[in-house]
This record gives sequence, structure tokens and C-alpha cells, in this order.
Amino acid sequence: MVQKNINIKNKKAKFEYEFIDTYVTGIVLAGTEIKSIREGKASIAQSFCEFNERGELFVINMQIDEYSHASHFNHKPKAERKLLMGKRELRKLRKEVTTSGFTIVPTNLFINDRGLAKLKIALAKGKKLYDKRETLKDRDNQRNLSRIKKSFNN
Repeated sequence: MVQKNINIKNKKAKFEYEFIDTYVTGIVLAGTEIKSIREGKASIAQSFCEFNERGELFVINMQIDEYSHASHFNHKPKAERKLLMGKRELRKLRKEVTTSGFTIVPTNLFINDRGLAKLKIALAKGKKLYDKRETLKDRDNQRNLSRIKKSFNN
């Protein structure tokens, strides 16, 4: 069964990293891979992005389950997949990663209106433990505030 709109998120990324900049990239996929994504059988929870020696950007550890109706020509679930971006953007990202110590994290996998799989990636800096505690505290405060507002309106 093919779902209408696919939007697979990496929920833990926002908690673990502070996003500096975001980009939308294309992905090089095989036929069975795109069919599995359209069924919603993909995960970017443990994935990250890395440059190879030729300056190309790859997403590593992205899980795309094998397509159920495929024969022996099925894909590997955790293969490295090339990301498609402009040369200028790639050069800028590589410079940031090597000099500033940032990392590139996939945040969202979706199918655009033309039916192409796109991956939203973020140039990110790892949060320290106290930053994570601050994020949790802010989330709890927002939740309590919305509860108070809701009870006040009723």
C-alpha cells in the first residue's frame, strides 16, 4: 500500500544537535529503494552524512527496508547513498565540517510533489549535556503553560 505523503523525521536530531543551516538534497536510489520509501518503510534515526575522498556527500546508516514484491534484485537495507547537491554548496559544507568541527545530520526524508525522494540535511553542532537539560526544561515549561491556558479558557 502506497501512502499519499511520506514525511520520515529524525526526531532525536533536534535534541542531540543545534542546527546552524539546513539544505534540501536529492538522493541516488535504486528502483526498489524508492518503492520502499513510498510505502513508508525507511528510517533515518541513526544516520549521518560523510564526504568521500572525491568530495561527494553520502548518507551513511540510512535504513530502507527491502521491497516486499521484489525478486532477487532487491537492494541492501543499509547501503551508502549519494546525495545530490551543487558543487558550491558541497564545497561550503565540506569547509565547515573540516574547519569548524560541525557535522551533517539528516533531519527529514520526504517525497516532493513531483514524486522524487528528497532528504533535508542540517549543518549541526553537538549539544552539551546542560544544553539538553535546558531543552527539556523549555519543553516542560511550554507544556505546563499550554495546560494552564487551556484550563483558563474553559
